[in-house]
Amino acid sequence: MQELTTTRHNLHIDPTMTVWGWEIPVYLFLGGLVAGMMIISGYFIFSQRYKKTNCVTYVLPIISIVLLSIGMFSLFLDLEHKLYVWRLYTTFRITSPMSWGAWILILVYPVIVANLLMDPPKFIANKFPQLQKVKDYIHQRPMLIKNIGVGNMLLGGMLGVYTGVLLSTMGSRPLWNSSMLWVLFLVSGLSTAAAFVHMIAANVEERELLAKADNGFLTIELFVLALLIIGLSTSSAVHISAAKLLVSGIFAPAFWVFVVGLGVVIPLIIQLNAVNHKIKHTPIAPILVIIGGLILRFIIVQAGQYSHYLNAHFK
Repeated sequence: MQELTTTRHNLHIDPTMTVWGWEIPVYLFLGGLVAGMMIISGYFIFSQRYKKTNCVTYVLPIISIVLLSIGMFSLFLDLEHKLYVWRLYTTFRITSPMSWGAWILILVYPVIVANLLMDPPKFIANKFPQLQKVKDYIHQRPMLIKNIGVGNMLLGGMLGVYTGVLLSTMGSRPLWNSSMLWVLFLVSGLSTAAAFVHMIAANVEERELLAKADNGFLTIELFVLALLIIGLSTSSAVHISAAKLLVSGIFAPAFWVFVVGLGVVIPLIIQLNAVNHKIKHTPIAPILVIIGGLILRFIIVQAGQYSHYLNAHFK
């Protein structure tokens, strides 16, 4: 199958090599989740919610670092020439999505660390007492804190967009070759992040806010999914065939049941009732959103591999 060349030094990342591979979907999911958490954390910092001692923005950086590192490791496992991965960082090609992605991932870490240093976890602060001086330095400079918030939102947005652009630039795969794919992955990342943070937030007001935000993201995600399918269905014959993979083809049952039904519609109904105080908040809806977001990546990656101009008769 066709490989996606990442640099001129024969470093390849090949999401089409193994039809049932898990590395790329997991990377895309974790990248989108971390992107969403960075945007949420940045918004809470910029809106000065960080002044509350139990603000979730102090918990998210360490989780983000762990999840993003796992995601990058899964991406590393998919590389064909693993020993040459360092070459991604010795050059920058403006026309290469992988080149952009590599440098975005590098820039993301310092921004997350800056957020972490605003209030380091106790197990880190106890080992490095000097971090208290760094914390005091940051909190004495409100403009620096706002810049950290803006940096998190900006880099988080770029990371979320990149996870979709990585696939959409592959014109040989009709299902991926859509301008709506990056929008879908960004919104889905925000939705899964809002759901996850809703479950771990200690502040009741923040949980309520995140549930309402997730309802908005889920609603937007439904529209984006519809636009993705409509866009493919009104294009060339091969794109129409690609759309049918999700609508009525072999991937349709999983798409409609696990992504649309269990991943969007049912959680949306539950959370709408919860925010309107008709039922109590429950972790069921956020868990369904997170599982649906993961399955979405698996379906998009696998269905995209199945769709091919040389296999234009796929059903």
